[in-house]
This record gives sequence, structure tokens and C-alpha cells, in this order.
Amino acid sequence: MRCDSHVHVVAPVSVCPQIPGRTFLAEPAPLQTLVENGRPHGIDHFVITQPSFYGSDNSVLLDALDRLQGRGSGVATAAAGISDEQLQAWRSRGVSGLRVNLYSPAAKNVGEGSDDLEAVASIAEQHGFHVEIIAPLPVLAARAEAIAKLPATCVIDHYGLFGKARPHDSEARVLFDLMRDEHLWMKLSSPYRHPDRPLNIEPDREWLDAFLEICPERCIWGSDWPHPPPHDEHRGPDAIAAWRSLSYSGLVERFVAAVGSDTLVEQIMWDNPARLYGWPREE
Repeated sequence: MRCDSHVHVVAPVSVCPQIPGRTFLAEPAPLQTLVENGRPHGIDHFVITQPSFYGSDNSVLLDALDRLQGRGSGVATAAAGISDEQLQAWRSRGVSGLRVNLYSPAAKNVGEGSDDLEAVASIAEQHGFHVEIIAPLPVLAARAEAIAKLPATCVIDHYGLFGKARPHDSEARVLFDLMRDEHLWMKLSSPYRHPDRPLNIEPDREWLDAFLEICPERCIWGSDWPHPPPHDEHRGPDAIAAWRSLSYSGLVERFVAAVGSDTLVEQIMWDNPARLYGWPREE
């Protein structure tokens, strides 16, 4: 068994509308296609992550979790004022985390209070969720002290979205110090979220090695399927921006080769996510 710890599922707009404040029109990304992509690599568990263009309407995510029948976990978006009953209902359907989006252009339109890190962390702590943070490295570094004090387990997306920074830079060192805290996890996902290499599927070895040295027991892998388009291709709410044309198999194979240890690969792709998302190690 293996887990892809960061994916999105998208329904046709006729089934689920996208928020008016979106910055592009997303094409469908069916769950069945995702499952078929994972099968050749032993990937049979998936963490469905709420995209910004659905705002705080998590209905597509919840439907995907229902269809995965226990082999999925969800990272939902909660707007201010959400009830305890709603949160409990989400948890019963497989939601394990709440997302704070400090990165996407449409993030400010997602839902009132959904970007309030401390408030979301408080809700998460009360209901047994973790907090997932998507933010570029400068934002993570600037808010590192606040993140370190959050009461809930926190997961950082996409290698900390380091951009052009290198591991020896000052902001990187702040992130590395933060990642030594046992309530912080890192998603080794989406190596193509880079301003100069938007189709890159090769992990950056220096960044990968740094995280594997600091917190191998708190690293998980994700594909970021269906591979969202770069921000400079977002041309308005009615303009379709195609998913990046990338090989899912290539992403898996390049990651496995970069890690170089079968034992460590299985830890990152199954043991660690099973522990974080609450799956039995042996099913």
C-alpha cells in the first residue's frame, strides 16, 4: 500500500459550480482517473485537498471520500462560523485536516476566516484535525514563530514553496528550524511549482535531502494531481487554464529514484501518511 498525500478532484461545472472569485476555470479531474494513475505504483490511498476555486463548498471532496470507502482522507476548507455539527459530520466522512491558503491568487475569495491561521488552528485542535498550510517560503519564514505556537499538528505543502531560494538562504534556515518541531510535517509534493521549471518532475535534491535529514519521520509524498496551472496562466474566471501536462508515473518514479532507499520510500509513501491520517499500518 502507498498513499498520494496531495490530490484534487474536480467535477464538471454543471455538477458543482466554482466560486465567482476564482482566477481560472478548472477542467474536470475525475476520481476514477486518479485511482487508475495510482494503481501501477501500488498507490491506493489518497488525500483529497480542497482547491481554492471551490471556496468553502467541500461537496466534491466529501463525495470523493465516500467513493473511496475508507481509502481516502480529506483536507477541507472551513469558513468562519462553521458549526460543531458540520465539523463532526466532515470527520465522520473522512476529513482529517483544515486548509489555510496563503498562496493561491483566489485565496482571499475562498471564505471568510479560512485564511486566519490562528482561528483555523483553534478549530482544528478542538475537533482533532490537523492544519494544512500552503504558503510561499517568505510567508512561512515571516510567520514561523506563530506557526511554532499553533496548538494543532501542521502540514506544510509542496516543500514549503521555496521558489528560487536555496537551502543555505536565511529564510530556508528559518523553515528548517521550524521543521525540527515534532508537530510540523512536510509534503514532498509538486516539484514543478517553480517559476523557471513549470513542468519539472525531478525533485530538487538539495531540498529533498535537507528535509529527509531533518524530519524523515514527518515527510509524506504527494503528486498534486491533476497538476494545477501556473499562476501566470490564470486569465480570468471564464478562461480555462489547462492542467499541466505531466506524467504521473514519471513523478512517482523520479521521486523514488531520488530518495534511493526502498525502506525510506515506503516510510514516506505509507508508514508516515498512515500515522498522520489515521489508517492502520497493515490493512
